[in-house]
Amino acid sequence: DEDPPTTEQTSATEEASENTAKAEQGENISATEITSLIKALQQDNANLKQQLDKEREDLESLKLQYARLAADFENFRKRTQREKEELQHQVKKQTISDLLAVVDNFERARSQIKPASEGEKLIHNSYQGVYKTFVEALKNLGVSAMKAEGELFDPNYHEAMLREETEEHPEDTVIEQLRRGYLLGDKVLRHALVKVAVPKQPVITSEEEEQEEEILEETEE
Repeated sequence: DEDPPTTEQTSATEEASENTAKAEQGENISATEITSLIKALQQDNANLKQQLDKEREDLESLKLQYARLAADFENFRKRTQREKEELQHQVKKQTISDLLAVVDNFERARSQIKPASEGEKLIHNSYQGVYKTFVEALKNLGVSAMKAEGELFDPNYHEAMLREETEEHPEDTVIEQLRRGYLLGDKVLRHALVKVAVPKQPVITSEEEEQEEEILEETEE
């Protein structure tokens, strides 16, 4: 809001207006009146400058408020979008995880059942058709199976259920996949359950045990 003009400012302005009117009508004005007119014009100029500065300050303040509101809204929009995408991902992940149990059953049946008669083969092929449909649907949803066997054990992707001493594979190599793991996009949907290779422990014979006991006894003496 603008400050109301003071009495002095009002008087000076009125006097300046009178002197200006005289000048316009061709009347002679004194040096004092000219000085008064100049002062009044200078005061008006100062008042206008002060008003302009205030308007500029108000405009800058409004610009800052708008920028803050725009930034807050953009952050809110991005956060809402992330939360929406995360919720959709979690719902999708849970739904697909429930379907993986069905796929596991198909895979167990395929590895264990050996159809003998033509009728059994026909039924088996029908089940395999359903299984392939399931797998294709999962692929369309962005699901892919992990390759575990032969890979180095990685806790980000694998869960070690068994460890087997062996010299045929390097230490921490996955030597058997007990349950298939899956990825949803580039994120783990389900860890693979695996068997991991560990080095064979040296076998101590009874003679070596006796020698160790003798060494211990001598040390104690």
